[in-house]
Amino acid sequence: MAKKTYPESFAHPRYWSAWLGIGAMKVSAFLPWCAKLWLGRGIGELAWRFAKSRRHIADTNLKLCFPEWSEAERKRQVRKTFHANGIGIFETATGWCRDPEHMRDRVTFKGQEHMERAMAQGKGALIVGVHFSTLDIGGALHSLFFPADAVYRPHDNPLFERFMTRGRNSFFGAAIDRHDLRGVVRRIKSGHNVWYSPDQDFGRDVSVFAPFFGIDAASIRLTAKIARMTGAPVMPLMFHRNPDNRTYTLEYLPALENFPSGDEVADATRINAFIEEAIRKHPEQYLWLHRRFKTRPEKTDPSLY
Repeated sequence: MAKKTYPESFAHPRYWSAWLGIGAMKVSAFLPWCAKLWLGRGIGELAWRFAKSRRHIADTNLKLCFPEWSEAERKRQVRKTFHANGIGIFETATGWCRDPEHMRDRVTFKGQEHMERAMAQGKGALIVGVHFSTLDIGGALHSLFFPADAVYRPHDNPLFERFMTRGRNSFFGAAIDRHDLRGVVRRIKSGHNVWYSPDQDFGRDVSVFAPFFGIDAASIRLTAKIARMTGAPVMPLMFHRNPDNRTYTLEYLPALENFPSGDEVADATRINAFIEEAIRKHPEQYLWLHRRFKTRPEKTDPSLY
């Protein structure tokens, strides 16, 4: 598929919808918290009702990962997933557009001693996160305690890309293109902490197949590769919105020991096990709208979607 081309001037009419979206996000960042929750659930409810293809993807993912759930429970969790992602729009706007200091009293940070121990080694650290709806606000809250860069996927729209990058750079030290492996390695070797989330399906060429909720899933090899190239400790990080929908918990687990092991499948299995552990705490907050099992172990295997 050919990459879209955009006009050079951000005043061009083609950018007007992006300008409108950016303006809406800036305004929404300063709304009362109860309004963010109400509007977020409303947007999620609309998406759940009308985004049938995404609803099917989420339902399929949950059916594969939680076969013990009844159909009624699964349907309920699919709906909650859409609500959580709707709220996530307002959380993202808050993270990008406001000083995270105003939310310090809303966050509980556990396991800080693990990160402090890792940073004391002076090698930088590779922070392993997860694609939750709270991803960007989690990054903003993390910055109140520890500095970090972030690996991300650039947005196709240049105007929104600029807005997104500026927002993330306000709390991350640097936003690094996910294809810039040298940049990641360089930053870590310079003593920086780099946060990235290896829980999506990036295709056969960069992956091995490792169990994820008991299913062989295309699992990126990059975590072990970066750890091997830098010698940096690998730090698993969990972050969730709490059941009160007003506060957040971030938690570092101890650095992975004997990682990488030299066995790519074993290393990917360890990373997947951590991601699965994080998801099970609050499954509705995970990005089930992504086709996590898109790439099958054999090219002739039928699609699960």
